Amino acid sequence: MMEEKSSAVAVSERIDKSAMAEWEARCEHWIARLPAADAAHDLAHVQRVVVNARRFAEAEGADLAVVLPAAWLHDCVAVCKGSKLRSMASRLSADKAVQLLRDWGYPEKYLAAIRHAIEAHSWSAGITPQTLEAQVVQDADRIDSMGAIGVARAILVGGALGRALYHPDDPLCEQRRPDDKEYTLDHFFSKLLTLKDGFHTAAARTEAQKRHDFMQQYLATLKAEVM
Repeated sequence: MMEEKSSAVAVSERIDKSAMAEWEARCEHWIARLPAADAAHDLAHVQRVVVNARRFAEAEGADLAVVLPAAWLHDCVAVCKGSKLRSMASRLSADKAVQLLRDWGYPEKYLAAIRHAIEAHSWSAGITPQTLEAQVVQDADRIDSMGAIGVARAILVGGALGRALYHPDDPLCEQRRPDDKEYTLDHFFSKLLTLKDGFHTAAARTEAQKRHDFMQQYLATLKAEVM
């Protein structure tokens, strides 16, 4: 059984809802001005991450004063796929987020926990989340790669990068190793279908199972249509 993580900030220190709403609006306004790193990492992605982060946090009892700023600012430094800095993207975003929040006057006591939550959200960074809040933010970001929206994002990015949709003779990687630099559908087998068992919170695990099942059904239907 996974060790239960403690909340990063005591309940008595939490920011009230009206103040949090003002901070969220400020974060969203700032993020909305940024160019997207790629077709799948736009403002709509950030908004979905925030929705799921709020939902998971409320279900698990995580501190929204950490979770919400981290969710809004988790991609505040845009690093495109293929960049040599890709594995550093979450650290760069964490540094920028803390700088912004400090400049805006966000309470200092939350900043270390926000930094960790942003650093740990990224798949490529490989950082294990050490707090409940960081688990929630990682789960919220990762769940956006699954289900119907995950399918749409994968195809969107693959098209933007000029990749073929699928291997003509073996679309579901049944007789070969996945190569998602050549074929978009291979990304399901190199990453997306492996995500289900890596979620931390119970709320996210329940949602991940539903989205995993959808992706499997999508792939089975696609194979039936093209083979």
